[in-house]
Amino acid sequence: MFYRQITMLQATTILVSTIIGVGILPLPLFAVREADSGAPLVTLLGTLLAFVGLWLITILGIRFPNQSIVEYSRDIIGKWPAAVGSLLIIAFFALLTSLTAREFGEVVITAVLKRTPLEVTVLVMLLLSAISTRQDMKTFAYIHNFYFPILLIPALLIVTLSLKNADLINLQPIYGSFSPKIISSVFTVAALFQGSFIMTIVIPSMRRAHLAMKSSVWAMIISGVLYITIVVATIGVFGAEETKLLLWPTLELAKTTSLPANILERLDAAFLAVWVTAVFTTLFSSYYLTLRSLSNLIGLRDHKVFSYFLLPFVFILAMLPENILHMYEIIQDFSRVGLFVTIAYPGLLLIVALIRKKRGDQVGDDSMDKNA
Repeated sequence: MFYRQITMLQATTILVSTIIGVGILPLPLFAVREADSGAPLVTLLGTLLAFVGLWLITILGIRFPNQSIVEYSRDIIGKWPAAVGSLLIIAFFALLTSLTAREFGEVVITAVLKRTPLEVTVLVMLLLSAISTRQDMKTFAYIHNFYFPILLIPALLIVTLSLKNADLINLQPIYGSFSPKIISSVFTVAALFQGSFIMTIVIPSMRRAHLAMKSSVWAMIISGVLYITIVVATIGVFGAEETKLLLWPTLELAKTTSLPANILERLDAAFLAVWVTAVFTTLFSSYYLTLRSLSNLIGLRDHKVFSYFLLPFVFILAMLPENILHMYEIIQDFSRVGLFVTIAYPGLLLIVALIRKKRGDQVGDDSMDKNA
């Protein structure tokens, strides 16, 4: 039985708060490495590529409104091929969760709690996420709704205020220095949106599944505009060459930004508070998606049994990178490969579903609304 309690607005806030996460700190660096002043254009192209993946899983979700991707993939390509695809999804998001937690820990011990062991910061965030995932989809949506304005409004305010220090000459030429290697930067930026895969478990709980596409479009516009604005502001303030020398350009941008009348001369502390919130919501979603996918694969109704069981494995994975540079090498390579899971695999499922004319049970959007 499906309890359709998630509204279109809630689905949008879930997507936005999941997409906007730990990656906003190194985002300008990822975009500027190969494109120089063309970094905003690279970010736009990465956003469009990411939307292709979100569009695919949303179309599939509308076509199979009562099932997650783990469940309807069995109907489309068969039990065993679907099991392989589902295991790839589970493994990918488990590792993505661990890398997100590790990146969070590295930033915290470098910028804030310099005497705190890395293991402590990583474990605390993972434990907080594990406890939070022991909830149903309704509570999951409420948590994201609560943090959404806390996350988005200050982030937009800080980035907008930083634009007053920007120099337009740093953004020229807008096409930058294009080369074949620029494709890797586009893929890296697109990988920052992979949290949008959470839509595969949100759609079965939506009151009106056919409105899922509107949620996806609005979420991509909101998060895409924020990401592009961050890159524009960073390149405008520091220039392309200086940005390449910064490990976390967005954090440095916040340090150079102040409120009018110098009420606060530096906003990096406020920005880090917003960033911690963004990390939690992203980590919460990726861990929740891993648990729900695993329970659907095994055939369990309750995912809570895995919330603490997977925690040690995710923690061990998080501690494997040797240092920050090694961690970011893994993140970039792994995330680009992950596009096959979040874009190519749903694309294959949609093509096969169209060829075989497979479609899920379409009963009851209206009747569900009346019962909701």
